[in-house]
Amino acid sequence: MKVNCRTISRGVAEGEVLLTHDPISFLGNVDPETGEIVEPQHELYGQSICGKVLVFPYGKGSTVGSYVIYQLFKNNVAPAAMINLESEPIVAVGAIISEIPLVDRLETDPFEFLKNGDRVVVNSTASFVEINKD
Repeated sequence: MKVNCRTISRGVAEGEVLLTHDPISFLGNVDPETGEIVEPQHELYGQSICGKVLVFPYGKGSTVGSYVIYQLFKNNVAPAAMINLESEPIVAVGAIISEIPLVDRLETDPFEFLKNGDRVVVNSTASFVEINKD
């Protein structure tokens, strides 16, 4: 299944979906040294975003969140790609400076067809997400 989307940060990545309905504040919700979600009230508390295709509605919080995404990248614990319902500047800038593929505005709501553990390709250069269902 291939779903068209809007490109925010170009690139191609494949990985396992890690999905949350909770917005993410990279400053405060994510440990930049480990890539683990550290906010106890967050749906993904205790899980690592490292190497995952991170699916979340949108980012929130401080503009320093862009730099935290870059720290995740520099520490080799960043997500492989990110999918948002609607990206906002903090996540967009962080993805761009970290060269992490980022897309939003999928033609089908990702929360309707993706689930944790699915394998997907995010091709933000060609503006699509492809799910590999066996």
